[in-house]
Amino acid sequence: MTTKSAGASAKTVAITGGARGIGYETAKALIRRGHRVAIGDIDEVRAKDTAAELGVDVVTRLDVTDPESFLAFLDLVEAELGPLDVLINNAGIMPTGAAHQEEDAVTRRQVEINILGVIFGSKLALQRMLPRRAGHIINTASLAGELAVPGLATYCATKFAVIGFTEAARQEYRKSGIQLSTVRPTFTNTELVAGTTGAKGLRNAEPEEIARATADLIENPRPFVRVTRLAGGVIAAMKFVPTRLSTGLGSALGADSVFLEDVDTAARQAYLNRIRDN
Repeated sequence: MTTKSAGASAKTVAITGGARGIGYETAKALIRRGHRVAIGDIDEVRAKDTAAELGVDVVTRLDVTDPESFLAFLDLVEAELGPLDVLINNAGIMPTGAAHQEEDAVTRRQVEINILGVIFGSKLALQRMLPRRAGHIINTASLAGELAVPGLATYCATKFAVIGFTEAARQEYRKSGIQLSTVRPTFTNTELVAGTTGAKGLRNAEPEEIARATADLIENPRPFVRVTRLAGGVIAAMKFVPTRLSTGLGSALGADSVFLEDVDTAARQAYLNRIRDN
């Protein structure tokens, strides 16, 4: 793997959910840019395999829903790599289906990982960064956190919450020297969308695109970035049209069925089993 030599601009970056998907590609992109990277993931075996492949020296099992586990992860990062410069709260899950049929345990799991994990991590990172008046917290949200998608009611709720939390905290700490940002991907070709077809006329993103956008945010901080540009533009535009029209456009793009009727449940089963087991 070709990497830049780490210089004065190299940062210590901790990534949650770093064993696969967007987290894996983000770790790879940051290593190539010369940053010091640590990954944590609930799947310890996969995390260690990823670390060995990428040359990551700091890797551990991380349960983002457990503040003590998160604390231990960040302690390890700082002990091995130095003061934490960037935390990327990337871990998340996305079950699909009708809201009334969703098992309570699945609902709770989404809230714990997608919301509480982000909040716990952000608080712990802030406690380290505020005395230094420097640092950056990047929370992986979703375009589904800006525009509701049928079949993803709980997931949308969690991503709306991530955006709201991050924006409120960004304003709260705007004079502190700490940056807070969200990355808002469209549906991305990882395990999360296994067995689904995506919206009509809008391609899914590739995880490398989200990784690149996240790496760019570290170098040029701003409140948020939407990926892809086309999907982000559509979402932004739909906020300025009447609800009936935006709902009709969503239906025309297949939003009414893509995560309800058009799901290949067999193709999603391995993913669903993994997120339940972990």
